[in-house]
Amino acid sequence: MFERFTEKARRVIFFGRYEASQVGSPYIETEHLLLGLLREDIALNRRFLPPDALEKIRLEIEKNTLGREKTSTSADLPLSNESKRVLGYASEEADQLHHKHIGTEHLLLGLLREEKAVAARALQTCGVSLEKVREGLGLTPHFSPARETTSPSSPSGLPRANLIPLEPLFPLIGRENELERILHILGCYNAKNPVLVGELGVGKHTIVGGLAKRIDDGTVPSFLSEATIVELDLPPWGAITGTWFDNFRSGLTNAAEQGINVFVDDLHTPAENLFGRGPVHLQEILKRAVVSGQIQCISVATPAGYAKSIADHGWLEACFQPIQVAPSTEVETLQVLRGIKHIYEEFHAARYTDDALTNAVAGAAACIPARSLPGSAVDVMDEAGSVVRLRNSKMPPDTLELRKHLRFIAKRKNAAIENHEFEKARFYADEERKERTTLDATLNEYRKISPVAQDISADDVIEVIARSINSSVEEVRKATARKSGGLN
Repeated sequence: MFERFTEKARRVIFFGRYEASQVGSPYIETEHLLLGLLREDIALNRRFLPPDALEKIRLEIEKNTLGREKTSTSADLPLSNESKRVLGYASEEADQLHHKHIGTEHLLLGLLREEKAVAARALQTCGVSLEKVREGLGLTPHFSPARETTSPSSPSGLPRANLIPLEPLFPLIGRENELERILHILGCYNAKNPVLVGELGVGKHTIVGGLAKRIDDGTVPSFLSEATIVELDLPPWGAITGTWFDNFRSGLTNAAEQGINVFVDDLHTPAENLFGRGPVHLQEILKRAVVSGQIQCISVATPAGYAKSIADHGWLEACFQPIQVAPSTEVETLQVLRGIKHIYEEFHAARYTDDALTNAVAGAAACIPARSLPGSAVDVMDEAGSVVRLRNSKMPPDTLELRKHLRFIAKRKNAAIENHEFEKARFYADEERKERTTLDATLNEYRKISPVAQDISADDVIEVIARSINSSVEEVRKATARKSGGLN
């Protein structure tokens, strides 16, 4: 039953059994699972619960608990019906988010969904709601309100694990011509499926994300104002079954009825021989929907991949119109880097100097021909941020000892849980909590005296490029200097 559960999630259930035994309950109720969650996942608790939440929740639970004699901690207590539903909800949450494993965050969502149970009411007394947790975890499915249905299995009306909403990862800077061409093709009567053709790194996926953002912002022609872009999500071959194909087919039918555009990552993907070995050919299902005009697809391809795809599968050339995406110029790339640097500065807790960005563009153009601009320059900028972040994240020796001791305690706790020695496991869990509090206090003190952010310099960028191409710093510096003249 618990094969998909993470180790942390399994320990929550073990601790839930312990809590049930302490109050003599014949079942593991939702409140026992909640207490197990509070004991096991400290990070999750701190994220959503106020400091005094544990005491408030225990008081709320005690008000709803009948006093009985303790039972043996080794007793094999069954789950109550409510708790079974909680685990079912947790599984659904993981499925809807395309997560392979069921974790503590899914258990928390499951507890909140069983609204009339003691656990949900206890959480509500602390101001914890399903909506707040979804938002805090970044797990709220982003679907167009105009597309929502009442289907319990999928908020968008699409089968899970087949077609998922496309979320823009980065702001689109420039590329207006390519974006306008996509709009022109989507508005055609014939061959109304655009495919962006360009080398690795030119930003094909970002352009499609830019279209999704424009749809969300409402800055598209009226025929696309209610559109949604979803991405074809293909599982590993071993997971593709007859049921999966049935879901995929019905998903395309729903997409056709709702006017949804399907994004296929790499034009050749549905045409690969891999998908011709199943009970139904994926290519044939998609082909029928596209050729008949039931759905519109947007895809991407490299020039070589596009040539091979249309040579092997003539219907692709008849249905798709190519849009050539050339690499960005160095000036355009510098504008891109300046436009997205705040994302990387926040992630790496560091600041990019303008010289660093200029050298990232010039160095990538001069020394990394295998990947096109702006992608190669973005990669250089990202790795330079990582280098500086690692350089500034060296911990003082006492924190290293604390972390080592924490790992030792965690191993002892896990061993006790595996042996159903719940008294011992509870002792180690309490010790772990104390040690973690000490570690957090030590880290907070360290952060107060350590610099908040460091500059990422041109030298950092040049060293990254030199390592990536196995060249000397001086050679890269000379090549970068020759290229950077027109950017200053």
